[in-house]
Amino acid sequence: MSDIRKQTIQSSIIVYFGFLVGAFNMYFYSKNGSFTTDQFGLTRLFFDFAQNIFAFASLGTTPVLYKFYPYYKDNLSDKKNDLLTWVLVASVIGFILVTITGIIFEPFVVRKFAERSTLFLDFYYLVFPFSLGYLLFAILEGYSWALRRTVVTNALKETMMRIITTVFILLYYFKLISFAQFMYLFSAVFLIIAIMLGMYLWRIHQFHITFTVSRVTKKFIKKMMGLQFFVFGGICLNAVAITISGILIASKMGLTATAVFSLAAYVANLIEIPQRSLTSISTGVLSRAWKDKDFATINRVYHRSSINMLLLSVFVFGNVWLNVAQGINLLQIQNAYAAGLSVVFVLGIAKIIDAGTGVNSVIIVTSTLWKFEFYTNVVLLALRIPLAYILIQRYGIIGPAYAELISQIVYNFIRYEFLRRKFKMQPFNNETIYALLLSIAAIVATYFLFYRINSWLGIFIRSGLFSGLFIGGIFLLKLTPDAMQLVDVAKTRIQDWKK
Repeated sequence: MSDIRKQTIQSSIIVYFGFLVGAFNMYFYSKNGSFTTDQFGLTRLFFDFAQNIFAFASLGTTPVLYKFYPYYKDNLSDKKNDLLTWVLVASVIGFILVTITGIIFEPFVVRKFAERSTLFLDFYYLVFPFSLGYLLFAILEGYSWALRRTVVTNALKETMMRIITTVFILLYYFKLISFAQFMYLFSAVFLIIAIMLGMYLWRIHQFHITFTVSRVTKKFIKKMMGLQFFVFGGICLNAVAITISGILIASKMGLTATAVFSLAAYVANLIEIPQRSLTSISTGVLSRAWKDKDFATINRVYHRSSINMLLLSVFVFGNVWLNVAQGINLLQIQNAYAAGLSVVFVLGIAKIIDAGTGVNSVIIVTSTLWKFEFYTNVVLLALRIPLAYILIQRYGIIGPAYAELISQIVYNFIRYEFLRRKFKMQPFNNETIYALLLSIAAIVATYFLFYRINSWLGIFIRSGLFSGLFIGGIFLLKLTPDAMQLVDVAKTRIQDWKK
Protein backbone atom coordinates (compact mmCIF):
# COMPACT_ATOMS: atom_id res chain seq x y z
CA MET A 1 0.00 0.00 0.00
CA SER A 2 2.91 2.39 0.58
CA ASP A 3 3.76 2.44 -3.13
CA ILE A 4 0.11 2.98 -4.04
CA ARG A 5 -0.20 5.72 -1.41
CA LYS A 6 2.95 7.46 -2.65
CA GLN A 7 1.90 7.40 -6.29
CA THR A 8 -1.66 8.43 -5.40
CA ILE A 9 -0.36 11.50 -3.55
CA GLN A 10 2.02 12.37 -6.39
CA SER A 11 -0.66 11.90 -9.02
CA SER A 12 -3.26 13.83 -7.03
CA ILE A 13 -0.88 16.78 -6.63
CA ILE A 14 -0.19 16.76 -10.36
CA VAL A 15 -3.86 16.39 -11.24
CA TYR A 16 -4.95 19.15 -8.87
CA PHE A 17 -2.35 21.44 -10.37
CA GLY A 18 -3.82 20.51 -13.73
CA PHE A 19 -7.26 21.39 -12.46
CA LEU A 20 -5.95 24.77 -11.35
CA VAL A 21 -4.77 25.30 -14.92
CA GLY A 22 -8.14 24.00 -16.05
CA ALA A 23 -9.90 26.44 -13.73
CA PHE A 24 -7.91 29.24 -15.35
CA ASN A 25 -9.09 27.95 -18.73
CA MET A 26 -12.68 27.74 -17.52
CA TYR A 27 -12.44 31.32 -16.33
CA PHE A 28 -11.48 32.55 -19.78
CA TYR A 29 -14.05 30.28 -21.40
CA SER A 30 -16.87 31.67 -19.24
CA LYS A 31 -15.95 35.23 -18.22
CA ASN A 32 -17.79 38.21 -19.65
CA GLY A 33 -16.38 39.34 -23.00
CA SER A 34 -14.66 36.04 -23.82
CA PHE A 35 -16.05 32.90 -25.49
CA THR A 36 -19.79 32.73 -26.03
CA THR A 37 -21.69 30.00 -24.24
CA ASP A 38 -22.23 28.25 -27.59
CA GLN A 39 -18.49 28.28 -28.34
CA PHE A 40 -17.63 26.85 -24.93
CA GLY A 41 -20.40 24.27 -25.23
CA LEU A 42 -18.92 23.17 -28.56
CA THR A 43 -15.55 22.34 -26.97
CA ARG A 44 -17.28 20.24 -24.31
CA LEU A 45 -19.30 18.39 -26.94
CA PHE A 46 -16.03 17.40 -28.63
CA PHE A 47 -15.01 15.53 -25.47
CA ASP A 48 -18.33 13.68 -25.36
CA PHE A 49 -18.02 12.55 -28.97
CA ALA A 50 -14.35 11.63 -28.53
CA GLN A 51 -15.12 9.32 -25.61
CA ASN A 52 -17.70 7.47 -27.70
CA ILE A 53 -15.47 7.24 -30.76
CA PHE A 54 -12.64 5.93 -28.56
CA ALA A 55 -14.93 3.31 -27.02
CA PHE A 56 -16.00 1.93 -30.40
CA ALA A 57 -12.67 2.36 -32.18
CA SER A 58 -10.57 0.71 -29.47
CA LEU A 59 -12.48 -2.54 -30.04
CA GLY A 60 -12.17 -3.38 -26.35
CA THR A 61 -8.38 -3.65 -26.41
CA THR A 62 -7.46 -1.45 -23.43
CA PRO A 63 -8.46 -3.99 -20.72
CA VAL A 64 -6.37 -6.58 -22.57
CA LEU A 65 -3.29 -4.41 -21.97
CA TYR A 66 -3.36 -4.39 -18.19
CA LYS A 67 -5.04 -7.79 -17.79
CA PHE A 68 -2.44 -9.74 -19.78
CA TYR A 69 0.65 -7.55 -19.47
CA PRO A 70 1.97 -9.48 -16.39
CA TYR A 71 2.08 -12.67 -18.51
CA TYR A 72 4.08 -10.91 -21.23
CA LYS A 73 6.36 -9.31 -18.67
CA ASP A 74 7.12 -12.62 -16.96
CA ASN A 75 7.75 -14.61 -20.14
CA LEU A 76 9.25 -12.25 -22.74
CA SER A 77 11.98 -9.67 -23.05
CA ASP A 78 10.79 -6.13 -23.63
CA LYS A 79 11.84 -6.10 -27.28
CA LYS A 80 9.84 -9.27 -28.03
CA ASN A 81 6.72 -8.01 -26.26
CA ASP A 82 4.20 -7.61 -29.11
CA LEU A 83 1.17 -6.77 -26.96
CA LEU A 84 1.24 -3.02 -27.62
CA THR A 85 1.72 -3.57 -31.36
CA TRP A 86 -1.45 -5.61 -31.83
CA VAL A 87 -3.50 -3.30 -29.63
CA LEU A 88 -2.44 -0.29 -31.70
CA VAL A 89 -3.13 -2.13 -34.97
CA ALA A 90 -6.62 -3.15 -33.83
CA SER A 91 -7.40 0.36 -32.61
CA VAL A 92 -6.30 2.06 -35.84
CA ILE A 93 -8.47 -0.34 -37.84
CA GLY A 94 -11.35 0.39 -35.47
CA PHE A 95 -10.87 4.14 -35.87
CA ILE A 96 -10.96 3.90 -39.67
CA LEU A 97 -14.25 1.97 -39.47
CA VAL A 98 -15.76 4.48 -37.02
CA THR A 99 -14.67 7.43 -39.17
CA ILE A 100 -16.29 5.91 -42.26
CA THR A 101 -19.45 5.36 -40.22
CA GLY A 102 -19.36 8.97 -39.02
CA ILE A 103 -19.15 10.24 -42.59
CA ILE A 104 -21.99 7.99 -43.78
CA PHE A 105 -24.28 9.06 -40.92
CA GLU A 106 -23.53 12.79 -41.18
CA PRO A 107 -27.09 13.52 -42.41
CA PHE A 108 -28.47 11.95 -39.21
CA VAL A 109 -26.18 14.16 -37.09
CA VAL A 110 -27.35 17.20 -39.04
CA ARG A 111 -31.00 16.39 -38.33
CA LYS A 112 -30.34 16.01 -34.60
CA PHE A 113 -28.25 19.15 -34.09
CA ALA A 114 -29.38 21.54 -36.85
CA GLU A 115 -32.09 23.26 -34.82
CA ARG A 116 -30.30 24.08 -31.54
CA SER A 117 -26.58 23.40 -32.08
CA THR A 118 -25.69 24.61 -35.56
CA LEU A 119 -22.16 25.63 -34.51
CA PHE A 120 -21.33 21.97 -33.94
CA LEU A 121 -22.16 21.17 -37.56
CA ASP A 122 -19.67 23.81 -38.78
CA PHE A 123 -16.83 21.91 -37.08
CA TYR A 124 -18.17 18.35 -37.25
CA TYR A 125 -15.20 16.89 -39.15
CA LEU A 126 -12.71 18.19 -36.59
CA VAL A 127 -14.18 15.71 -34.13
CA PHE A 128 -12.28 12.92 -35.87
CA PRO A 129 -8.66 14.15 -35.48
CA PHE A 130 -9.56 15.16 -31.92
CA SER A 131 -10.84 11.62 -31.30
CA LEU A 132 -7.84 9.97 -32.98
CA GLY A 133 -5.54 11.74 -30.54
CA TYR A 134 -7.81 10.72 -27.66
CA LEU A 135 -7.68 7.09 -28.84
CA LEU A 136 -3.89 6.92 -29.26
CA PHE A 137 -3.27 8.57 -25.91
CA ALA A 138 -5.74 6.23 -24.17
CA ILE A 139 -3.96 3.17 -25.60
CA LEU A 140 -0.54 4.40 -24.52
CA GLU A 141 -2.00 5.43 -21.16
CA GLY A 142 -3.37 1.92 -20.58
CA TYR A 143 0.04 0.47 -21.45
CA SER A 144 1.68 2.89 -19.02
CA TRP A 145 -0.75 1.82 -16.30
CA ALA A 146 0.41 -1.76 -16.82
CA LEU A 147 3.99 -0.51 -16.47
CA ARG A 148 2.96 1.40 -13.31
CA ARG A 149 4.07 4.68 -14.88
CA THR A 150 0.86 6.42 -13.91
CA VAL A 151 2.35 9.67 -12.62
CA VAL A 152 3.63 10.57 -16.09
CA THR A 153 0.32 9.81 -17.81
CA ASN A 154 -1.59 11.87 -15.26
CA ALA A 155 0.86 14.75 -15.70
CA LEU A 156 0.31 14.72 -19.47
CA LYS A 157 -3.44 14.20 -19.47
CA GLU A 158 -4.44 16.36 -16.53
CA THR A 159 -1.80 19.09 -16.64
CA MET A 160 0.12 19.32 -19.91
CA MET A 161 -3.01 19.04 -22.04
CA ARG A 162 -4.58 21.94 -20.14
CA ILE A 163 -1.43 24.06 -20.41
CA ILE A 164 -1.43 23.58 -24.18
CA THR A 165 -5.12 24.46 -24.24
CA THR A 166 -4.34 27.60 -22.20
CA VAL A 167 -2.00 28.77 -24.94
CA PHE A 168 -4.71 28.27 -27.57
CA ILE A 169 -7.32 30.05 -25.41
CA LEU A 170 -5.09 33.07 -24.83
CA LEU A 171 -4.30 33.29 -28.55
CA TYR A 172 -8.02 33.55 -29.23
CA TYR A 173 -8.78 35.78 -26.24
CA PHE A 174 -6.24 38.37 -27.36
CA LYS A 175 -7.59 38.17 -30.93
CA LEU A 176 -4.40 36.71 -32.39
CA ILE A 177 -6.39 33.90 -34.04
CA SER A 178 -10.01 33.44 -35.10
CA PHE A 179 -12.39 30.99 -33.44
CA ALA A 180 -12.11 28.68 -36.45
CA GLN A 181 -8.31 28.66 -36.07
CA PHE A 182 -8.72 28.01 -32.36
CA MET A 183 -10.86 24.93 -33.12
CA TYR A 184 -8.26 23.57 -35.54
CA LEU A 185 -5.59 23.88 -32.84
CA PHE A 186 -7.95 22.51 -30.20
CA SER A 187 -8.63 19.42 -32.30
CA ALA A 188 -4.91 18.53 -32.19
CA VAL A 189 -4.40 18.75 -28.41
CA PHE A 190 -4.66 15.00 -27.71
CA LEU A 191 -2.42 14.16 -30.66
CA ILE A 192 0.26 16.38 -29.12
CA ILE A 193 0.21 14.68 -25.71
CA ALA A 194 -0.03 11.22 -27.33
CA ILE A 195 3.22 11.97 -29.18
CA MET A 196 4.78 13.18 -25.91
CA LEU A 197 3.78 9.96 -24.12
CA GLY A 198 5.08 7.83 -26.97
CA MET A 199 8.42 9.65 -26.84
CA TYR A 200 8.61 9.11 -23.07
CA LEU A 201 7.96 5.36 -23.42
CA TRP A 202 10.59 5.17 -26.16
CA ARG A 203 13.08 7.03 -23.98
CA ILE A 204 12.65 4.55 -21.10
CA HIS A 205 12.95 1.66 -23.60
CA GLN A 206 9.34 0.52 -23.22
CA PHE A 207 7.99 1.48 -26.65
CA HIS A 208 8.62 -1.49 -28.92
CA ILE A 209 6.81 -2.27 -32.16
CA THR A 210 7.28 -5.79 -33.45
CA PHE A 211 5.10 -7.67 -35.91
CA THR A 212 6.53 -11.05 -34.93
CA VAL A 213 3.82 -12.99 -33.11
CA SER A 214 5.22 -14.07 -29.74
CA ARG A 215 4.63 -17.41 -28.04
CA VAL A 216 2.65 -15.63 -25.31
CA THR A 217 0.29 -14.17 -27.90
CA LYS A 218 -0.12 -17.59 -29.52
CA LYS A 219 -0.90 -19.12 -26.13
CA PHE A 220 -3.37 -16.50 -24.91
CA ILE A 221 -4.84 -15.19 -28.17
CA LYS A 222 -8.20 -16.90 -27.70
CA LYS A 223 -8.54 -15.72 -24.12
CA MET A 224 -7.47 -12.19 -25.07
CA MET A 225 -9.97 -12.03 -27.92
CA GLY A 226 -12.68 -13.41 -25.67
CA LEU A 227 -11.96 -10.68 -23.13
CA GLN A 228 -11.62 -8.05 -25.86
CA PHE A 229 -14.90 -8.66 -27.63
CA PHE A 230 -16.90 -9.19 -24.47
CA VAL A 231 -15.52 -6.13 -22.70
CA PHE A 232 -15.87 -4.14 -25.93
CA GLY A 233 -19.61 -3.97 -25.42
CA GLY A 234 -19.16 -2.86 -21.82
CA ILE A 235 -16.71 -0.11 -22.79
CA CYS A 236 -19.09 1.19 -25.45
CA LEU A 237 -22.02 1.11 -23.05
CA ASN A 238 -20.00 2.89 -20.37
CA ALA A 239 -18.88 5.61 -22.79
CA VAL A 240 -22.43 6.22 -23.95
CA ALA A 241 -23.64 6.28 -20.35
CA ILE A 242 -20.98 8.82 -19.33
CA THR A 243 -21.53 11.18 -22.27
CA ILE A 244 -25.24 10.83 -22.93
CA SER A 245 -26.16 13.81 -20.75
CA GLY A 246 -24.07 16.31 -22.70
CA ILE A 247 -25.17 14.96 -26.08
CA LEU A 248 -28.87 14.97 -25.14
CA ILE A 249 -28.65 18.48 -23.71
CA ALA A 250 -26.91 19.74 -26.87
CA SER A 251 -29.51 18.21 -29.18
CA LYS A 252 -32.57 19.16 -27.09
CA MET A 253 -31.60 22.40 -25.31
CA GLY A 254 -28.68 23.77 -27.34
CA LEU A 255 -24.99 24.49 -26.81
CA THR A 256 -25.63 27.20 -24.19
CA ALA A 257 -27.31 24.67 -21.89
CA THR A 258 -24.46 22.27 -22.68
CA ALA A 259 -21.97 24.92 -21.57
CA VAL A 260 -23.80 25.52 -18.27
CA PHE A 261 -24.04 21.80 -17.53
CA SER A 262 -20.41 21.22 -18.55
CA LEU A 263 -19.06 23.95 -16.28
CA ALA A 264 -21.07 22.55 -13.37
CA ALA A 265 -19.83 19.04 -14.19
CA TYR A 266 -16.25 20.33 -14.35
CA VAL A 267 -16.57 21.79 -10.86
CA ALA A 268 -18.09 18.53 -9.61
CA ASN A 269 -15.28 16.56 -11.29
CA LEU A 270 -12.81 18.10 -8.84
CA ILE A 271 -14.26 15.63 -6.36
CA GLU A 272 -13.16 12.56 -8.30
CA ILE A 273 -9.51 13.51 -8.85
CA PRO A 274 -8.15 11.27 -6.05
CA GLN A 275 -10.35 8.45 -7.33
CA ARG A 276 -8.97 8.76 -10.84
CA SER A 277 -5.40 8.75 -9.55
CA LEU A 278 -5.96 5.75 -7.30
CA THR A 279 -7.82 3.83 -10.02
CA SER A 280 -4.97 4.17 -12.49
CA ILE A 281 -2.35 3.24 -9.90
CA SER A 282 -4.24 0.26 -8.44
CA THR A 283 -4.90 -1.32 -11.84
CA GLY A 284 -1.43 -2.81 -12.23
CA VAL A 285 -1.27 -3.84 -8.55
CA LEU A 286 -4.63 -5.63 -8.65
CA SER A 287 -3.88 -7.30 -11.97
CA ARG A 288 -0.71 -8.77 -10.46
CA ALA A 289 -2.51 -9.72 -7.22
CA TRP A 290 -5.20 -11.67 -9.11
CA LYS A 291 -2.54 -13.48 -11.12
CA ASP A 292 -0.73 -14.44 -7.90
CA LYS A 293 -4.03 -15.16 -6.07
CA ASP A 294 -3.02 -12.66 -3.41
CA PHE A 295 -6.48 -12.09 -1.92
CA ALA A 296 -5.11 -10.33 1.16
CA THR A 297 -3.69 -7.55 -1.03
CA ILE A 298 -6.92 -7.28 -3.03
CA ASN A 299 -9.02 -7.00 0.12
CA ARG A 300 -6.64 -4.45 1.65
CA VAL A 301 -6.66 -2.29 -1.49
CA TYR A 302 -10.47 -2.50 -1.61
CA HIS A 303 -10.92 -1.34 1.98
CA ARG A 304 -8.22 1.33 1.96
CA SER A 305 -9.40 2.74 -1.37
CA SER A 306 -12.94 3.05 -0.01
CA ILE A 307 -12.20 5.00 3.17
CA ASN A 308 -9.45 7.10 1.56
CA MET A 309 -11.50 8.08 -1.48
CA LEU A 310 -14.55 8.78 0.69
CA LEU A 311 -12.58 11.16 2.89
CA LEU A 312 -10.81 12.85 -0.01
CA SER A 313 -13.99 13.25 -2.07
CA VAL A 314 -15.90 14.78 0.87
CA PHE A 315 -12.98 17.10 1.64
CA VAL A 316 -13.03 18.44 -1.92
CA PHE A 317 -16.85 18.56 -2.06
CA GLY A 318 -17.06 20.57 1.15
CA ASN A 319 -14.57 23.16 -0.02
CA VAL A 320 -16.24 23.42 -3.43
CA TRP A 321 -19.89 23.54 -2.36
CA LEU A 322 -19.35 26.00 0.47
CA ASN A 323 -17.74 28.51 -1.92
CA VAL A 324 -18.93 27.91 -5.48
CA ALA A 325 -21.81 30.43 -5.48
CA GLN A 326 -19.62 33.23 -4.13
CA GLY A 327 -16.85 32.25 -6.53
CA ILE A 328 -19.10 32.75 -9.57
CA ASN A 329 -19.94 36.29 -8.43
CA LEU A 330 -16.42 37.27 -7.44
CA LEU A 331 -14.89 36.00 -10.71
CA GLN A 332 -17.51 37.80 -12.81
CA ILE A 333 -18.58 34.63 -14.59
CA GLN A 334 -21.40 35.09 -17.12
CA ASN A 335 -24.77 35.05 -15.34
CA ALA A 336 -26.03 32.10 -17.38
CA TYR A 337 -23.66 29.75 -15.55
CA ALA A 338 -25.29 30.37 -12.14
CA ALA A 339 -28.09 28.05 -13.28
CA GLY A 340 -25.69 25.14 -12.78
CA LEU A 341 -25.27 25.47 -8.99
CA SER A 342 -27.85 22.80 -8.21
CA VAL A 343 -26.17 20.53 -10.77
CA VAL A 344 -22.88 20.87 -8.87
CA PHE A 345 -24.53 19.70 -5.64
CA VAL A 346 -26.34 16.68 -7.09
CA LEU A 347 -23.38 15.53 -9.19
CA GLY A 348 -21.12 16.04 -6.17
CA ILE A 349 -23.20 13.65 -4.07
CA ALA A 350 -23.17 11.11 -6.92
CA LYS A 351 -19.39 11.26 -7.15
CA ILE A 352 -18.99 10.84 -3.37
CA ILE A 353 -21.10 7.67 -3.57
CA ASP A 354 -19.01 6.34 -6.45
CA ALA A 355 -15.72 7.19 -4.72
CA GLY A 356 -16.82 5.81 -1.36
CA THR A 357 -17.36 2.32 -2.74
CA GLY A 358 -13.66 2.02 -3.58
CA VAL A 359 -12.01 0.56 -6.68
CA ASN A 360 -14.71 -2.10 -7.12
CA SER A 361 -14.70 -1.70 -10.90
CA VAL A 362 -10.94 -2.34 -11.17
CA ILE A 363 -11.19 -5.36 -8.84
CA ILE A 364 -13.91 -6.89 -11.02
CA VAL A 365 -12.35 -6.15 -14.42
CA THR A 366 -8.94 -7.54 -13.40
CA SER A 367 -10.47 -10.71 -11.92
CA THR A 368 -11.47 -13.94 -13.69
CA LEU A 369 -15.08 -12.80 -13.46
CA TRP A 370 -14.51 -9.68 -15.54
CA LYS A 371 -17.67 -10.36 -17.56
CA PHE A 372 -19.70 -9.03 -14.66
CA GLU A 373 -18.34 -5.54 -15.37
CA PHE A 374 -20.09 -5.71 -18.72
CA TYR A 375 -23.38 -6.66 -17.08
CA THR A 376 -23.18 -3.76 -14.62
CA ASN A 377 -22.45 -1.36 -17.48
CA VAL A 378 -25.57 -2.62 -19.22
CA VAL A 379 -27.55 -1.83 -16.07
CA LEU A 380 -25.94 1.61 -15.82
CA LEU A 381 -26.80 2.44 -19.42
CA ALA A 382 -30.31 1.03 -19.11
CA LEU A 383 -30.88 3.38 -16.18
CA ARG A 384 -29.00 6.48 -17.27
CA ILE A 385 -30.24 6.96 -20.84
CA PRO A 386 -34.02 6.78 -20.23
CA LEU A 387 -33.71 8.63 -16.94
CA ALA A 388 -31.64 11.41 -18.51
CA TYR A 389 -34.03 11.68 -21.46
CA ILE A 390 -37.14 11.82 -19.26
CA LEU A 391 -35.69 14.09 -16.57
CA ILE A 392 -34.24 16.57 -19.09
CA GLN A 393 -37.74 16.99 -20.48
CA ARG A 394 -39.15 17.58 -17.01
CA TYR A 395 -36.43 19.38 -15.04
CA GLY A 396 -34.02 20.86 -17.60
CA ILE A 397 -30.25 20.67 -17.04
CA ILE A 398 -30.55 19.28 -13.51
CA GLY A 399 -32.41 16.27 -14.91
CA PRO A 400 -29.24 14.46 -16.05
CA ALA A 401 -27.71 15.12 -12.61
CA TYR A 402 -30.63 13.33 -10.95
CA ALA A 403 -30.25 10.52 -13.47
CA GLU A 404 -26.55 10.25 -12.61
CA LEU A 405 -27.26 10.11 -8.88
CA ILE A 406 -29.89 7.38 -9.19
CA SER A 407 -27.74 5.38 -11.61
CA GLN A 408 -24.64 5.54 -9.40
CA ILE A 409 -26.56 4.35 -6.35
CA VAL A 410 -27.93 1.29 -8.17
CA TYR A 411 -24.71 0.65 -10.15
CA ASN A 412 -22.42 0.64 -7.12
CA PHE A 413 -24.84 -1.32 -4.97
CA ILE A 414 -24.86 -4.13 -7.54
CA ARG A 415 -21.05 -4.25 -7.68
CA TYR A 416 -20.81 -4.05 -3.89
CA GLU A 417 -23.16 -7.00 -3.50
CA PHE A 418 -21.33 -8.99 -6.18
CA LEU A 419 -17.96 -8.67 -4.45
CA ARG A 420 -19.50 -9.32 -1.04
CA ARG A 421 -21.29 -12.48 -2.11
CA LYS A 422 -18.71 -13.88 -4.53
CA PHE A 423 -15.43 -13.09 -2.76
CA LYS A 424 -16.60 -12.25 0.79
CA MET A 425 -15.15 -8.74 0.36
CA GLN A 426 -16.77 -5.51 1.46
CA PRO A 427 -15.04 -2.18 2.07
CA PHE A 428 -17.07 -0.64 4.89
CA ASN A 429 -16.66 -0.64 8.68
CA ASN A 430 -17.34 1.66 11.64
CA GLU A 431 -14.88 4.22 10.30
CA THR A 432 -17.15 4.68 7.27
CA ILE A 433 -20.03 5.76 9.52
CA TYR A 434 -17.80 8.08 11.56
CA ALA A 435 -16.47 9.62 8.32
CA LEU A 436 -19.99 10.39 7.09
CA LEU A 437 -21.02 11.91 10.42
CA LEU A 438 -17.85 14.01 10.54
CA SER A 439 -18.47 15.20 6.98
CA ILE A 440 -22.03 16.34 7.67
CA ALA A 441 -21.08 18.06 10.92
CA ALA A 442 -18.15 19.97 9.39
CA ILE A 443 -20.12 21.15 6.34
CA VAL A 444 -23.23 22.17 8.31
CA ALA A 445 -21.25 23.99 11.00
CA THR A 446 -19.18 25.93 8.48
CA TYR A 447 -22.18 26.83 6.33
CA PHE A 448 -24.37 28.23 9.08
CA LEU A 449 -21.55 30.11 10.77
CA PHE A 450 -20.12 31.95 7.76
CA TYR A 451 -22.39 31.57 4.72
CA ARG A 452 -23.34 35.30 4.72
CA ILE A 453 -19.77 36.49 4.04
CA ASN A 454 -19.56 36.98 0.26
CA SER A 455 -16.03 38.36 -0.13
CA TRP A 456 -12.75 36.56 -0.78
CA LEU A 457 -12.27 36.68 2.98
CA GLY A 458 -15.43 34.61 3.37
CA ILE A 459 -14.07 31.97 0.99
CA PHE A 460 -10.80 31.73 2.95
CA ILE A 461 -12.64 31.56 6.29
CA ARG A 462 -15.07 28.85 5.15
CA SER A 463 -12.34 26.77 3.52
CA GLY A 464 -10.05 27.14 6.54
CA LEU A 465 -12.72 26.24 9.09
CA PHE A 466 -14.11 23.29 7.15
CA SER A 467 -10.65 21.91 6.35
CA GLY A 468 -9.50 22.31 9.95
CA LEU A 469 -12.56 20.58 11.38
CA PHE A 470 -12.47 17.79 8.83
CA ILE A 471 -8.74 17.02 8.90
CA GLY A 472 -8.65 17.34 12.67
CA GLY A 473 -11.54 14.89 12.95
CA ILE A 474 -9.77 12.38 10.68
CA PHE A 475 -6.73 12.28 12.95
CA LEU A 476 -8.72 12.45 16.18
CA LEU A 477 -10.96 9.54 15.18
CA LYS A 478 -8.11 7.69 13.38
CA LEU A 479 -10.34 7.09 10.37
CA THR A 480 -7.62 5.84 8.02
CA PRO A 481 -4.25 4.21 8.75
CA ASP A 482 -2.75 5.96 5.73
CA ALA A 483 -3.17 9.36 7.41
CA MET A 484 -1.34 8.17 10.50
CA GLN A 485 1.40 6.57 8.40
CA LEU A 486 1.90 9.83 6.52
CA VAL A 487 2.45 11.59 9.84
CA ASP A 488 4.99 8.95 10.85
CA VAL A 489 6.83 9.34 7.55
CA ALA A 490 6.86 13.12 7.95
CA LYS A 491 8.21 12.82 11.51
CA THR A 492 10.96 10.46 10.36
CA ARG A 493 12.04 12.79 7.57
CA ILE A 494 12.05 15.80 9.87
CA GLN A 495 14.24 13.92 12.35
CA ASP A 496 16.60 12.85 9.55
CA TRP A 497 16.77 16.44 8.31
CA LYS A 498 17.66 17.73 11.79
CA LYS A 499 20.47 15.22 12.01
